[in-house]
Amino acid sequence: MIKFDNTSASIFRKSFLTATMVGLTICSNLVSAQSANPFGVPTEKAPNPAANIVAAPGSRGQGWLGQGRSEVIARHGMVATSDPLAAQAGLEILRQGGNAIDAAVAAAAVLDVTSQNDTGIAGDLFALVWSARDKRLYALNSAGWAPALWTPEYFKQQLGVGRVPGTGVNAATVPGAISGYDALLTRFGTMGFKQTFERAAQLAEEGWGQAERRHRDLGSVRTKLRNDADSNAVFLNDGEVPPLYSIVRNPDLASALRLIQQQGRDAFYKGSIANAIVAKMQADGGVMTHEDLAEYSSEWIEPLSTNYHGYDVFQLPPPGQGFAALEMLNILEVCAPVHDVNLATLGPANPDYWHFMVEAKKLAYSDLQAYNGDPLFGDIPVKKLLSKSYAATLCDRIDMDVASVPSVTGGLDGGTIYLTTADRWGNMVSLIHSVFSVYGSGATIPPYGMILHNRGVAFSLEEGHPNVVAPHKRPFHSIIAGFVMKDGEPLMTFGNMGGSVQPETHVQHMVNVIDNGMNIQMTTDAARFTHSQNSNVLSMESSLYNLVGTALRAKGHRVASVDGSRVGGYQGILFTKDGSLPEPVFSMQSIAEDHPVNGVYRAGSDHRKDGQAVGW
Repeated sequence: MIKFDNTSASIFRKSFLTATMVGLTICSNLVSAQSANPFGVPTEKAPNPAANIVAAPGSRGQGWLGQGRSEVIARHGMVATSDPLAAQAGLEILRQGGNAIDAAVAAAAVLDVTSQNDTGIAGDLFALVWSARDKRLYALNSAGWAPALWTPEYFKQQLGVGRVPGTGVNAATVPGAISGYDALLTRFGTMGFKQTFERAAQLAEEGWGQAERRHRDLGSVRTKLRNDADSNAVFLNDGEVPPLYSIVRNPDLASALRLIQQQGRDAFYKGSIANAIVAKMQADGGVMTHEDLAEYSSEWIEPLSTNYHGYDVFQLPPPGQGFAALEMLNILEVCAPVHDVNLATLGPANPDYWHFMVEAKKLAYSDLQAYNGDPLFGDIPVKKLLSKSYAATLCDRIDMDVASVPSVTGGLDGGTIYLTTADRWGNMVSLIHSVFSVYGSGATIPPYGMILHNRGVAFSLEEGHPNVVAPHKRPFHSIIAGFVMKDGEPLMTFGNMGGSVQPETHVQHMVNVIDNGMNIQMTTDAARFTHSQNSNVLSMESSLYNLVGTALRAKGHRVASVDGSRVGGYQGILFTKDGSLPEPVFSMQSIAEDHPVNGVYRAGSDHRKDGQAVGW
């Protein structure tokens, strides 16, 4: 108990009266605030307060150009995702003694709850995993395959459509994500679903706050979700978008996660969840069967790579579009001396810098659209396309004074989630997972509150096309994950969300860090372009458009100024090894001792997509 003498009591009374008067003054000022929405609290009249206010952004005082914040630096582990809750869930796992693979699954599972606008347990997954134990990079393809009854005739004759639908149950192939999580944990993890899914299940049960970006995404597809009674019930309130900052719960999804915790992947592909998926399919005119789900499995594959200016850049092979990024890098390297171009010398303020990259992009994406498909169903000439000699044959198709028209069009817009993790033993994970379009197919599986992806929309119905639909075939996939090595040692994980923009943005990041010497955070904060292979429109973030847009238009480019939502979101982790320190060796004792890695992890994340990098 605190006691006061008379003097102390007098001083206290005076202080209290002063504080009270100040408090009353502050309250008076708040009452007379000019804004109808102080502190950005939404109302019915102003659901997005301050959205139309024009203001200049502040700048950092430390002087690093093009960088809004410092890199995150840590030695015990690192997680970078597009959602702070997911990043922190991965960090929790690392602090509990889990490795980078465990942390990646935990972070991904949280995103499956909080970010069903972009991803979910009924989506697909790809990953690159550096195993410190094996000194080897592994690649995982967990893209789902088409139902056994999917053929061009099924869509053309039975459904009477000219292309695979973008919504509804006939847009969805078998979801691959849960199989992918199981494959990762089984081969490299130290924990199971019980631990890695716990935070996600808790969030689904207790609820989380709906922030600005996801509230906007939900509003953009309100009609699509209204058209499915199950989606309407799970994601909307009587057909309307829940208010900004409101608490969102999904107890149905929590039930699915709890089942997987208890029963593993079989709950999804052979158990109660499988039964629910098939029931939804049959009720809404789909043809996916129990056999389609039960027979599905992820596939461990060999990653692709090319050397760009002394660094080995790795991507996932077809049906992913990663080879387009590698081909584009080859064109930049091989064709630069042909056209007397040096990207590092030109720099991003020179319009020729961007013209050269855009023209290289058109060439690489033309090959992507011409050849990409499931390699199990046809020969894709990846070895040829990724040779330096092939790149040399394309140089004369670049005119440094005139913009070209793509020789092959195609490509679909979509969204995704990219995350990356690293641990104190040197393991690193580059992982991407998605439901493709915003809220995928718009079809939700009752009673488990999960949105089906719509990856099937990427299939062609043209006979003879490398991406033509066929039973148990995987479609052309937009989601890719990147990795960089130097002299056989792991160096950097990276990825950029955003459908068809991914290969071209991967290349921009590589040029930024390798040619321009940008750090891991600076490359994400730097303005980017995206070019449409279909419309031939070159979209540039507004600051970049203002810098070089007019000059590029003079070369014949159809240039548009856009905001950052068009160029996706990036995360990356760089490992700087200290050769004087011994390499960590995993053991049960090493978990308890908690030694740091033999170097430093540096991470960056993207403000465009609410990214957060965390470590310790």
